[in-house]
Parts: sequence; C-alpha cells; structure tokens
Amino acid sequence: MGRIMAFDIGDKRVGVAMTDPLGMMALPQKTYWRKGYEKDIVALCGLAEMNGATKIVCGLPFNFDGSESEQTVKTREFIDGLKSHTDIPVETADERFTTLMARRVLIEADMRREKRKDVIDSIAASYILEDYIKKESNK
Repeated sequence: MGRIMAFDIGDKRVGVAMTDPLGMMALPQKTYWRKGYEKDIVALCGLAEMNGATKIVCGLPFNFDGSESEQTVKTREFIDGLKSHTDIPVETADERFTTLMARRVLIEADMRREKRKDVIDSIAASYILEDYIKKESNK
C-alpha cells in the first residue's frame, strides 16, 4: 500500500499525520505553521516526498449538513496547489468531526489550552487518515 500522509489544512496551521511503515496506523506528526501560500505548498510537498509518501490525503471541511463553506473553497484551492507541485496522488476526505474529536480527547487528557494548539491539528489529521485507512481496507 505504501505510506500515506494526511494534512488537516487550516488558515494558520496544517496538521500532519502519516501511516506507520505497514500502513495500518495513523501517527500524528509535527504541526506545520503556515508561512505563506507558495512556501506552504513547497514545504508540504517536500515533507511528503522526504517521508516517502505514496499518497496524500487532505481533509475537506464541510458544514455539518454536508454543504460547502468558504473554508471548503479555500481548502480546495490549496489542494489544487499541492496537486500541481507533486507527482504524489492527492485525494480528499470528509473531515467534518475530526477537530471536534481531537479537541475532546485533548481536554479529557487535561492538556492546557496553549499546548493543545500545538497538537490539535495533527491529531485531527490522524483521525482523517484513520478514517481513510478504514474505508480503503473495506473496499
């Protein structure tokens, strides 16, 4: 299957997760803090290539009712940028509840708010990736 990298794309940060070498588990990585569109595209494509990713999965934020928001449009544009800068296939996945789940887990772990900011996006990316792995294994 190869290693898959997932991105939870936000305006300030991009959560990053990657499968383990066997492609069975989603592991949160270091959160990427955005530095500007072009730099972000180059850095994230480079990160995927450097880690030997054979696929990139990006969370697509829909409203709870499944409709698209302004953030959905911004995220699609960013994903198009990724696609044009790498030969690695880029797919999307519904990320509707991932940040909510990540926040709940971190609050239950009694993590302070400042510390949560550093890890929440990458944990959300790992949920996106876990969902993707499950769906692929059920095909």
